[in-house]
Amino acid sequence: MASREDCLRVSRAELEQMTSAAAVIRACRRELAAGNAKLLDEIAPGGVCEWQRYPDGEAYDPKSHAQYFFHAHAESGRQHRECGHFHTFLRAEGMPRGVAPLLLPELAVANVASPLPPQAAPLKRGTRDEVSHLIAISIDAQGEPVRLFTTNRWVTGESWYRAEDVIQMLERFVVAGSQPSEVLNRWIAAMIRLFRPQIAALLRARDETVMGWRRRRSTHVFEDPRLEVTSSLDVALDTQLAFVDRVRDGSEPATNRRASGLPWMAEGWG
Repeated sequence: MASREDCLRVSRAELEQMTSAAAVIRACRRELAAGNAKLLDEIAPGGVCEWQRYPDGEAYDPKSHAQYFFHAHAESGRQHRECGHFHTFLRAEGMPRGVAPLLLPELAVANVASPLPPQAAPLKRGTRDEVSHLIAISIDAQGEPVRLFTTNRWVTGESWYRAEDVIQMLERFVVAGSQPSEVLNRWIAAMIRLFRPQIAALLRARDETVMGWRRRRSTHVFEDPRLEVTSSLDVALDTQLAFVDRVRDGSEPATNRRASGLPWMAEGWG
């Protein structure tokens, strides 16, 4: 297993992808500013209602099979500064060839009888049931990302894929077109690419958390309501953009450098 230090190293290819994503994020910011709008205006122009999903019917790209929605928990249950969060997914038709759900004695695949109804299962799109949750992105009232996190399977009702397989799926998350908002679609895809090293580390930490919980508690871990958030990380968009700028300008070596300021992964959230 790779060490946590190795998980947070950034390759040259990743840095090129992050640089491209940073340009997209800045373009989205300019477009929103030109229209005197915030990201939340693109999500829910009339304001966000607790637990309601945005957009209506969820966002889905039939070519890439990427899917996402935004929702907000009850205010009493939100983390500090969070206004709501995006759940991002990739459906089976868009996954890399050869990946398959993990099979454990608990039969960790979708549609297994559960004592808990999924809290944030995506609507079915396409022809297959398998779907993987990639990452959740929390934003504040200004539309700035404040936290990235992963969840247990009962939260999303997903099929469970190994972290290394989910990491392969990240670059396939693309939602084209203008529904619900072209700038919002571009922003979410760019966020996943800009924070790819952190997301990869979170996914690996997710697997460590789940398997550690399973060993210690001898429980049906994927349906255990005591384990909801499996890894989480506070983020600052401007800090990530500044790191990319330093690499681009040559003040930060581009080969196998750890992205500065990345804290260790948390085992859980709350």
